[in-house]
Amino acid sequence: MTVETGILIGGTPGKTEGSEGSSKKGARGSKPSRTIEQNVLDALVYREIISQADVLAAVDDSKASNLDLETLLLDRYHVPKQALGSALSDFYQCPYLPYDERTVIDADLLKTLNLDYLQKNLWLPIARRGSLIDVLTSDPHDLDKGWDVRRSFPGVTIRYAVGLRRDIEQFLHLARGQGTSGSIGAILGELINDIHLEPASDSVSGAIDENDSAIVRLTNQVIAEADRLGASDIHIEPYEDRKDTAVRLRIDGTCFTYMGIPAAYRRAVVSRIKIMANLDIAERRKPQDGKIRYRLAKDREIELRVATLPTSGQDEDVVLRLLTAKQPMPLEAMEFHPDTLQAIQTMAEKPYGIILCVGPTGSGKTTTLHAILKQINTDERKIWTAEDPIEITQDGLRQVQIHPKIGLTFATAMRAFLRADPDVIMIGEMRDKETADIAIEASLTGHLLLSTLHTNSAVETVTRLLDLGCDPFNFADAMLGVLAQRLCKRICAQCKESYHPSRQEYDELVQGYGPKYGPTIGTEYCAEWSLYRGRGCEVCNRTGFKGRVPLHELLLPSEDIKQLIQTRSRTAEILTLAMEEGMATLIQDGIRKALQGLTTYRQVRAVAMK
Repeated sequence: MTVETGILIGGTPGKTEGSEGSSKKGARGSKPSRTIEQNVLDALVYREIISQADVLAAVDDSKASNLDLETLLLDRYHVPKQALGSALSDFYQCPYLPYDERTVIDADLLKTLNLDYLQKNLWLPIARRGSLIDVLTSDPHDLDKGWDVRRSFPGVTIRYAVGLRRDIEQFLHLARGQGTSGSIGAILGELINDIHLEPASDSVSGAIDENDSAIVRLTNQVIAEADRLGASDIHIEPYEDRKDTAVRLRIDGTCFTYMGIPAAYRRAVVSRIKIMANLDIAERRKPQDGKIRYRLAKDREIELRVATLPTSGQDEDVVLRLLTAKQPMPLEAMEFHPDTLQAIQTMAEKPYGIILCVGPTGSGKTTTLHAILKQINTDERKIWTAEDPIEITQDGLRQVQIHPKIGLTFATAMRAFLRADPDVIMIGEMRDKETADIAIEASLTGHLLLSTLHTNSAVETVTRLLDLGCDPFNFADAMLGVLAQRLCKRICAQCKESYHPSRQEYDELVQGYGPKYGPTIGTEYCAEWSLYRGRGCEVCNRTGFKGRVPLHELLLPSEDIKQLIQTRSRTAEILTLAMEEGMATLIQDGIRKALQGLTTYRQVRAVAMK
């Protein structure tokens, strides 16, 4: 049996602390309070987190009031949790593990343990990786706790992480929740037990019924948890060689592994999702698309767009996109620059022409178009939309769901709309020359048309449409504006702080904005100049970011730009002229929002820099 202190989730183990042979005498009756080592307190003083006088006062207060010193430091003397955790980590030579609600605690490890006992003694097994078990404890040097851990898990390697009392209590609360009937932890524990009862051949063949109650409950719970955590996508990723099926969530644009499902159930889970989406469960050779309407509560329903893709080992990946936005946002709430907002409002009031919103998948294009439609959705206008899928609904709009399998494509819908007396038409996406030609023709014959396109920037949209074969003269005449956008991670409002950047950071920012346009930033480097960042807190799971902020780039067609389009000029020429006329690029808009404290320059570069 081995005991390690090391990185809880991957990494290199640190040094071993403690020894075996300590008596368990006195462990049962002792109060689970934390006596913080003097070295930890000295470290806090050295790092200027707290003064020496406050440390002495906190120790005296703890003795006088019989309150836990840790609690006093955090609540009364306002020592940041991360700072205290870091000092404990350095002292115990093992990682500090803060509370994270996304953690899935291995239910199998808790079967023989009493949660009340764990709460009293402040330790908790988190995960098992083969013969290695990760254990969170308030004191990795406590020999009594070490004996309890080793007695509970004999013959395995123990790897410790240190946690604050309140973090461990939150993890235990999470474990209680995950250990209740119908929760993910309990369901996984049930499935693991079932595996041991199944013949080996069945566990590989995929003969497990997708309608099994545990599979149904697990699938439902994964969807519910993804919605609770604010995920935009759920990724189900089966693997060969009996590896666990990975369930990954995308939150605020970043993917992370949320949990693992036993390999024996990989096909059952996929089949269950396909049944919910009315897809063919027998077809594993071709991609399929579908939709799930899922009721979370009596008064709350969400839609999920489902895509299955065949992968190696005769398995299938499944990606579910959560479509939670039911009502359109107002334009004023979308954080446009004032000049951009005014230009968009002016374009939307035009009687005819074409407005394009471009960007990659998941950049908020549909949300923006529906915000524009909300602005002009009056009783005097007849508005038709063709979407795939219909993500946002509005009263007054006549919305059509595209069904390519029966021949109802965007082009087909467009032809039908033109016979239905429209004033405004929205097309979900221009995917081909036929749709683009009909859209341009409609915009030239007295209709306002809105659509999306998958391009990297507003200027590149022009090149893309011309490459599709569109007539440059017709497109130049029809174009009202092209809006490119991205979604960038937003600094967490709860832990946002200002700081004075280095001269190098300032120079990088000016260089990114463009040396020629740098003075328009409106500030020079000085001692008072500051940027913003997130420290990391419980609200943002210590990432420093919570939510996303949009970046925009609006290309308006002046007569000179129209002439360049008609002559099929290079993208660089159109971009240069547009910037000279005052267009702010995506990266420039991102820098403006970094200066406002909405995001950071690094995040702007990650989504907007080529």
